[in-house]
Amino acid sequence: MSRGGQDKDRADGPERRCIATGESQPASGLIRFVIGPENQVVPDLAGKLPGRGIWVASDRAALEKAAAKGLFARAAKQPVTVPDDLPGLIERMLARRVVELISLARKSGDAVAGYEKVKDWLGREDADVLIQAEDGSGRGKSKLSTPQWGSYIGWLTADELGLAFGREKVIHAALGAGGLTKRVVEEAQRLKGLRVGRADATSVAGATGAAKAAGGGRAAGKDKRAE
Repeated sequence: MSRGGQDKDRADGPERRCIATGESQPASGLIRFVIGPENQVVPDLAGKLPGRGIWVASDRAALEKAAAKGLFARAAKQPVTVPDDLPGLIERMLARRVVELISLARKSGDAVAGYEKVKDWLGREDADVLIQAEDGSGRGKSKLSTPQWGSYIGWLTADELGLAFGREKVIHAALGAGGLTKRVVEEAQRLKGLRVGRADATSVAGATGAAKAAGGGRAAGKDKRAE
């Protein structure tokens, strides 16, 4: 165990093995759990809680399997209590984490919202990440293209993006090359693993594809319905 009570398998370490899939991958793509003082399974999204880590892929099916098949107890070698609707709990926690990180990026001047501001950042190549609400107009979203060599996030809702920017709803947002951008992308990727497993996965994937299919060219025209 390292300083501060953490063990060697904290989230910034090497690859970890998922107890549900049996596959190893970078820790940034998994959820770390520890066993609490009353034998409860506790999510540790930041990878900082003391104790031996138990790792599960950030994927709805993997989390459901781990909870239903008693894999946490097997990994912990003791009886444990698993929270009800574990995938839903992790999804809500990750969504809140992503929203908070975007809000911090906004406060430091590394994030903007609104069609025209995002279009301007893309045109000046100041944007590293294009973010669009999954429930926004597909036609409006297709008018903006993912930055070359950049990233796209399309599985947050307009309400969630609104919380990040202190507005009611936001459809279009962008992140610059600030210090929080990498963390936002990594946490958003973990969230994607939970959301693409939902019943509306097809619509989420469709929105993502529409934005990327615009490819190559920069923004054209104005989405009058978009914030």
